[in-house]
Formats: sequence, structure tokens, C-alpha cells
Amino acid sequence: MTQTTTDRPAGRASGAVVPVLAFAGIVVAVMQTLLVPVIKDLPQLLDTAPSNATWVLTSTLLSGAVATPIMGRLGDLFGKRRMLILSLSVMVVGALVSALTSDLLLMIAGRTLQGFAMGAIPLGIGLMRDMLPREKLGSAMALMSSSIGVGGGLALPAAALVAQHSDWHTLYYGAAGLGVLAIALTLLVVPESPMRAEGTFDLPGALGLSAGLVLFLLPITKGSDWGWASGTTLGLFAASAVVLVLWGVMELRLKAPLVDLRTTARPAVLFTNLASIMVGVSFYVVSLVLPQLLQLPKSTGYGLGQSMVVAGLLVAPLGLTMMFTAPVYARLSAKYGPKFTLILGLLIIAIGYGAGLGLMSAAWQSLVISVLLGAGIGLAYSSLPALIVGAVPASETGAANGLNTLMRSIGTSVSSAVIGMVLANTANNVGGVEIPTMHGFRVSFLIATGAVAVGLLLALFLPGRRPSDKPQLRASSEEDAALERAEQVLRGFRGRVLGADGSPVARAKVTLIDRRGRQAGATLSAEDGSYALTVPDRGSYVVAARATGHGPLASSATHAGDERPVDLDLSLPGETVSA
Repeated sequence: MTQTTTDRPAGRASGAVVPVLAFAGIVVAVMQTLLVPVIKDLPQLLDTAPSNATWVLTSTLLSGAVATPIMGRLGDLFGKRRMLILSLSVMVVGALVSALTSDLLLMIAGRTLQGFAMGAIPLGIGLMRDMLPREKLGSAMALMSSSIGVGGGLALPAAALVAQHSDWHTLYYGAAGLGVLAIALTLLVVPESPMRAEGTFDLPGALGLSAGLVLFLLPITKGSDWGWASGTTLGLFAASAVVLVLWGVMELRLKAPLVDLRTTARPAVLFTNLASIMVGVSFYVVSLVLPQLLQLPKSTGYGLGQSMVVAGLLVAPLGLTMMFTAPVYARLSAKYGPKFTLILGLLIIAIGYGAGLGLMSAAWQSLVISVLLGAGIGLAYSSLPALIVGAVPASETGAANGLNTLMRSIGTSVSSAVIGMVLANTANNVGGVEIPTMHGFRVSFLIATGAVAVGLLLALFLPGRRPSDKPQLRASSEEDAALERAEQVLRGFRGRVLGADGSPVARAKVTLIDRRGRQAGATLSAEDGSYALTVPDRGSYVVAARATGHGPLASSATHAGDERPVDLDLSLPGETVSA
């Protein structure tokens, strides 16, 4: 069951909340690219076969994909700040485990725990949604969403510098230190959100989704090693389809599911999530291609012969540009809406990859590609949480953004598998060493361009504005247009809670009950007794109010979709009044 809130922030937040939450997101994202500079050396460092060493990367992707929607739902139920701290704590433990071992199994265990922290991204977005005023929410969510790319981009040069001049285990000590700092700052600066969803945690749903995701992502990440047509790969894909279908059927029958599939099926949510997969694919391609191209020796005829550190610095503008794109996104979104900024971002990504096909002959050209792609990916990533938040109730922002972050993770996993296969199949064998070719790099860029084209097509299906919405959406507020559109479309019941003497009753719980007797929303009245409840759909409802020292009261009301909100003044006369 869900709980909705008034359209005001749930609490007061200091100006440091946004940078602290963004820093936590960057720290978490660092885990995704921490080992990129030493990927080729992992078999030797861990004294194992290359196929086994890839599990050090695969385990992080799998655990991150599983943890993201689960932590989002737990945050909605038990507190987003609490779950954020838990996520970061698990990451710190995982980083210390990896720092203290060179054993393959322990390293995989540590990396699995590190991936668990990916749930921090949707939790941070949910906290911002609950606490920040409208004029700050758009740019704040944009920065938090972009932190995935920012952390990944900035980690490359930093990790390369450490790996080149120190023991590679130092990477994990540094990650643990950053995690501890993020925890301390969160405890000091970020208040807990008072917003809570009603219901209990759906453990069977969590287990079913986890099993389905592992069965799906495992053959994607290992398909190149096992063979895409092998019985193992095809069998796991088939098993994942069966498990996810059964899981979906079960979720639809539950009153408090892990993922509200009916909400997920709304066009605004569905097409946003599908487009997120394509954005994830396009983001990871550049992270895989440019560092390799820059570090290949010039003797190959196309390699740029740069050191590990210089290669990382040339790719770093990818993340920096994403960070600086957030305030630009806020202005564009306030004026034109997040659908426009998503489409604009995808167009810039397409231009970046298109230009990249002819800009691979000099190191400075990699810098141009990084800046272009950073701007496009920054706009696209910034648009995604705004579109999601504008289409779901406030109490579901953690779970909904968790699912959206999962979609991006699926995109990066697919990208890693497909690009890895392309580069391997087009490589030249020189002295027993597989060397990627320029043909493979260009094919990879073409694949990214194709993914962006699909993302553009999906974005065009996102619901647009109604003409009557435009004046309100062009206000000076920087909040994304999706939230404003949601306020117009999902209008509901507003009124005041009054006591027997006619005085306003603050912090009274006002509950919305649908025709089936299920809770459809809830909120607390403000100091002046006012409340506002959005409705999931038109129809008949019962609005009930209860406060300490007063008797409960319930009143029937009908909501007709696009009509004006229905005002209800509820009194609490000290006795129960039936609807």
C-alpha cells in the first residue's frame, strides 16, 4: 500500500544536503569503474584464469542490480536515510574485504558487497524529493542522477594514478575511506525523511526479483565466455523469463508489492525505463573504448600511445561535464519539460558518437568526444528521475527510482557484454596477445549510436504536455516540468481538518481509501489544518481523518479525473461518524 503526501517538502533541509547526497552517489558510482585501469592485469594479480577474473567485475554488476530496487522499497518503508547509511556501510565492509585479500573467492565476496551500495542513488533522489523545495528539486535530482556517470568518469584517472604508482589494493582502502566520509557527512547533515509507505516488505517478491535478475544478467555478462548459443546461456535466459513472469503474476496479486507493476506500466514510467536502458548502453561504450584506444601503442598504426594516467585524464571530462550539466538541465526542464531535455540529451549523444567515428586519430580528439558525450549523457540522466518522480506517488519514489536505476544497470551490463564480444571478435592476435582493432572501436560506436536511436524513438512516446498546462509549467520554479504536470493530472482532495470547536487540527492523519477498501494514500495535516491528497485514478473514495484527542471521521467523495480538486473540510467531533 502507498502513502502520498502534500506537495510541500516533508522537512527542512540545510544547503549542504544536496552536495552531501551527490557525494554519496559519486562514491557509490566509483565502485563501477574502480578496476578498469587494472582489468587486463586481474588474472595475474589474482593468480587465476581470465574467465574467473571477470567474476570480480560481474559480481558487482549483479549485486548492484539486485540491491537497487530492494533498497528503494526498504527506504520507502523504514526510512531512506537509514537505508542510505546501511548501503554505504555494506560498501565499506566490502571494500575492506577486498583490500585485505588477493584470494579470488574473497575478492568476489568483497566486490559483491560493494555493488550492494548502488541502492544509494535512488535513496538519495527520494530524500531530495521529500525534503527540498520545488525551486531546488530539479537541479538537485539532476546532480544526483548524474552522479553515476560523474563518479565513473572521475574514478578512471584517480584509479589509474593509484594503480600506476602504488599497490592495487590501495584502490580499495581509498574507496573504504570515501565511504566512511560519506557516512559521516550523511549523519551530520542529512535529516531523515518523515515520509513512509504503508504495508510490509515483500520478501517473496524480493527473492523472486533477485532470482530473475541474476538468471537474466548472468548469461549477459558471461555469454562471451560460455558461448551465446550454448545450452547454459540459453537455459538461463529461459529460466529468467519463467521466473520473472511468475514474479510479475505474484506482484499483481499483492496489496503491498515490492514493485507496483500497475504504476510501472504507465506510459510515462514504462517508456522512461526503456529509454534508460538505451542511455546506460551508450554511457558504458565510451568508458570501454576510449581508454583502450588511448593506451594502445602507436606501433599498431592507430593506437595513441598514452599512459594509463593520461588516458584517464582525457576521459575524465566525461564525468565533469555531466556534473556541470545539472544546472543547465534545471533551466531547460523548467521551461520545456524533462521530455524535451531527454530528447535533447539523446541527440547530443548521437552527435558525439557520430563525430567520434572520425575523431580517433589524436589524443585531443578524445577530449572533444568526452565533453560532447558528457553533456548529452548528463542531460539524459538528469531527465530520468524527473520523469519518474512526476509519474508516481511521493511514497513510491524510492522504489520507482530504484527500478529506473536498475534499468540503467541492465543497459551497462548489456553494453559491457556486447562491446566486449565485438572487440574480442574483431581483435588481432599479435604474439599471442589479442589487440583490439580500429574496426572494432568504430563498430562499438555504431552500436552506441543505434542504442541512442532506439532511445530517441522511445522518448517520443512519452506523454507530452497538454496545452492548458503550459502557463503553469513556465513559472520561475526550477522544479522539473513532470512534477508540475503530475500536480495538474493527478489532482485529488484538498481541505482542512477541524476540531469540534472549529479550530484547525495539526498533524492529523488523513487517509484515502478506494472502493475496494484499500488505502490509496495518506498524509498529515499542516499547522493550519490543511491537507492535500492526490488520487491514483478517478472514482469513489472515502477520506478519513484521525488525531490524538479527537474522534475519527470518514466522508465519502467522488473524484472525476480531470475535474477541479474536491475540497473537504473534516471535523473531528470526538465521536465516530460513518461514511
